[in-house]
Amino acid sequence: MPRFDQRQGLEFLVFDEFAPFGLDCVVTTRQGGASSVPYDSLNLGLHVGDDPDLVIENRLRTARALDLELDRMVFMNQTHGARVAVVGSEMAGRGTQFEENALISTDAMVTTVSDLPLVVLVADCCPLVFLDPEARVLGVAHAGWRGVAQDIVGETVGAMTKLGAQPDRLFVAIGPSIERQRYEVGDEVIDAVEPFVDPSNEEVVDRSGHRPYLDVARATVEQMVAHGIAREHIAISPVGTGDQRFFSDRASRPCGRFALIATLIS
Repeated sequence: MPRFDQRQGLEFLVFDEFAPFGLDCVVTTRQGGASSVPYDSLNLGLHVGDDPDLVIENRLRTARALDLELDRMVFMNQTHGARVAVVGSEMAGRGTQFEENALISTDAMVTTVSDLPLVVLVADCCPLVFLDPEARVLGVAHAGWRGVAQDIVGETVGAMTKLGAQPDRLFVAIGPSIERQRYEVGDEVIDAVEPFVDPSNEEVVDRSGHRPYLDVARATVEQMVAHGIAREHIAISPVGTGDQRFFSDRASRPCGRFALIATLIS
């Protein structure tokens, strides 16, 4: 079970269950940064209208608190798609200082390289981390309903398999995302995800109200199981973005972005 931890004045949600496998995985909160309203305060997104200098300061504070080097981190230009990038050492530092330098139109990354922090930015979508501890293959992904509809989970698992991972060996964690009771959607959204999830599953789709409510995290779980990941290997964050320690685009727009950061430890 993940826990909240204070490091150098910043608060993180830490997934300790990955530590025995040689993976450091944390989720940032919105506290302890330099940004002002409405991005207060630890906004890590360069693309949301915040002062870029303040965002870079927030990223530096985050890196220092985690004993990481900012110029080793890798950011994506996320587009709610399903493109997966295989990340090598030559990509260290991509997107850390300039949004234009992030991995273009990418919503998932996989790597076998140690000490190369992979970053997923979110504010309601699901940040996902996948690990095959035997093959030492790491994957991260950004999954909203559009990602589910394009099978972002399957694309990520497939890319990891090409690097030597096996689905039945994968351990997965789903970071804070929007709760089902806060995520009212249209029927067109349910229609889009139906090829990959069972819309009659009440844990995924709640039709008790006037319009359906979608649990994106549970939808990704169903995709994971369909792609051979053991259900008992999947952990879901006990807190969602309704917790005001995290940014929520549904609650406030514009807003900042928090991050899942995952690093294979050498």
